[in-house]
Amino acid sequence: DLATNLVGQPLVRQQVMKGVREFLENRNPEKPLVMSFHGSTGTGKTYVSSMLVRYLFQGGLQSPYVHQFSPIAHFPHAEQLEQYKESLRGWIQGNLTSCGRSAFLFEEVDRMHPGLLDVILPFLGPSWVVYGTNYRKAIFIFVSNTGGEQINKMMLDLWRARKDREEINLQDLELAISKAVSESPQSGFWKSGIIDEHLIDFVVPFLPLKHHHVKQCVTSELTQQGLEVRPSVVQEVADSLPYFPEEEKVFSSTGCKTVASRTSFYF
Repeated sequence: DLATNLVGQPLVRQQVMKGVREFLENRNPEKPLVMSFHGSTGTGKTYVSSMLVRYLFQGGLQSPYVHQFSPIAHFPHAEQLEQYKESLRGWIQGNLTSCGRSAFLFEEVDRMHPGLLDVILPFLGPSWVVYGTNYRKAIFIFVSNTGGEQINKMMLDLWRARKDREEINLQDLELAISKAVSESPQSGFWKSGIIDEHLIDFVVPFLPLKHHHVKQCVTSELTQQGLEVRPSVVQEVADSLPYFPEEEKVFSSTGCKTVASRTSFYF
């Protein structure tokens, strides 16, 4: 499914498949699987995290063992930070007690109140038991736009050097993302022990999408809606999206995010 439906993300397929496979095949992992997805809007971060839980848990996102957190829905008020910390710690501890193989998805980490995520530090490390609970089979996924600008700049430099996106260096990207995360006071990872103690197993970069990737998204969307895939419509929808930089218009500014809503204009 990743190979078929996730376009333009060779590093994501490679890292996510490797990380998840190795983790699930290990009967006694030393620590939970912790992955952090980074990239700009519409590049597939939420899509991949929901795809993962769909295949790992019966009922997918509706499974009682999958827990999603959104800063706007769950932690909207900065003045209630201490209360949120207590709730989050209790929620994770309680759910890991009922099922050690739970998954926790943190959306829009860049909008989380700094300091909030540090309450889950004890659950992410290699200890055997925390608060009387064996939690090492849990999966934590963080989704963030932080680092997106740096990824886009590196991809633009690569394109200008006439190199293919498969030639991008993963280590260079990871360094750029880590630097962006640690230097962003707005980020939920700001001065976080999660970063300082290197508790993230996989920093997964999502690359900006080019025009032909957007066309693939349009084709996929039309197929899913049971609509006729007309080349003229695919071209028109792809052309209607904004691209950057202003002159060359190489990458889609919104990725594939608005494709679904735009296809309806043409039918």
